[in-house]
Amino acid sequence: MDPIREYIRNETRRQFLARGSNAVSWAALASLLAKDAAAGDADRTQHAAQALKARTHFAPRAKQVIYLHMVGGPPQMDMYDYKPVMDRWYDKDLPDSIRQGQRLTTMTSGQKRFPIAPSRYKFTQRGKCGMWVCELLPYTSRIVDDMCFIRSMHTEAINHEPAITYMQTGNQVTGRPCLGAWVSYGLGSLNDNLPTFVVLVARPTNTEQLQAISARLWSSGFLPGEHAGVSFRSGGDPILYINNPPGVSAEVRRATLDGLKALNQMNYDRVGNDETHTRIEQYELAFRMQSSVPELTAITNEPESTFTLYGDEARKPGTFAHSALLARRMIERGVRFVQIYHNNWDTHFNVAGRLPSQCRDVDQPCWALIQDLKARGLFDETLVIWGGEFGRTIYSQGGLSHENYGRDHHPRCFTMWMAGGGSRPGTIHGETDDFSYNIVRDPVHIRDFHATVLDLLGFDHRRFTYRHLGLDQRLTGVEPARVIKELITQAAV
Repeated sequence: MDPIREYIRNETRRQFLARGSNAVSWAALASLLAKDAAAGDADRTQHAAQALKARTHFAPRAKQVIYLHMVGGPPQMDMYDYKPVMDRWYDKDLPDSIRQGQRLTTMTSGQKRFPIAPSRYKFTQRGKCGMWVCELLPYTSRIVDDMCFIRSMHTEAINHEPAITYMQTGNQVTGRPCLGAWVSYGLGSLNDNLPTFVVLVARPTNTEQLQAISARLWSSGFLPGEHAGVSFRSGGDPILYINNPPGVSAEVRRATLDGLKALNQMNYDRVGNDETHTRIEQYELAFRMQSSVPELTAITNEPESTFTLYGDEARKPGTFAHSALLARRMIERGVRFVQIYHNNWDTHFNVAGRLPSQCRDVDQPCWALIQDLKARGLFDETLVIWGGEFGRTIYSQGGLSHENYGRDHHPRCFTMWMAGGGSRPGTIHGETDDFSYNIVRDPVHIRDFHATVLDLLGFDHRRFTYRHLGLDQRLTGVEPARVIKELITQAAV
């Protein structure tokens, strides 16, 4: 028996209704547009474009995103959350009234003491906004009036795997679409020859303690597979298997793809599986990327002034500076969402030996990226996000001295920043207590942060949904979430 006919014959009612949902939507759209139900291919293409535009609920302030994720959790009190009172608390125990019985990780729960470790770094108040910035960030300190700081981020996740997953997908359990996939689904592509969503994993200078990250963080989850992030490698071919193998010409590859497309189209027409359509699109995109990706990654074509801006590290593939430069090149070529992961921020020990290197990796490139986007007229429509998955403790993990200390995970408060894309410049939002341990003003949960980012992109997070398992799934989930209007430009409020 024909296996395809057998599959269709045995299809369950639930499978049939799920598969038919798109057809029902198209019928409704055709009716609303007063089009003939038997419209041709050109009409269907036009309808698809109109349906895509309809996913935004209002005019977006940001049209593209660069998300810089610091894997491991940067220590907020050593970078942006200045706590001078802690100098008087050196080596004193964290008061129970501050800890309030909050959960600890297994790495410090057995400690007999929780000695306070004040930051060993100097801070300076910068810009008209008066933001206090650590001496390890001299470049970033120049542009604080272009940035929107959130010092009151918080989460429930206390370990890396669920915390990173939560920050990227809105849920501590893996398998859901990440923010980049949602943006790809909602806004679509700006370039037919490059992916809508690209991921870069930058290599830190110091590799003392790297966290494991994988493609599950840039998965499309239950969204169609075409919305998953495409990972660019730092060495060799940027994308595996994109180039033709030896002896295979472009003409042969084109003929092969045409044959595969015909077979996949026959399968799609008979079964209607959305993943088959995704496969067709991915094959075609890969073919087009054979010419677009080499041009994108050819940074030797950049003028010398670019490397003066980003620093010499930008010449080295895989560095954070090189990744930041590639992100700018992607944005100006129409990539919708660029995610950069920078590892080794998990400073349980040796803050003094690691934090200067970590800050040096990202400081000048972040400043350069914002300057570059502004110079090219891309800053106002590009939202730049910087942050980790949680913060660090004010008390020391392990040994403590004035010269060095360690810090454990701390989910109750941490700092992130945004720039461009409609975020309000020169803003310092939220406040923590003198110990940078609890939030005392304007808390921002991860759900609130996601709702705000979606708002900047033109989406009402409550209505931006995808039907899956009988539910209207959304990035912000079912618990309360709110758009933080104080983080959005005055004109947009």
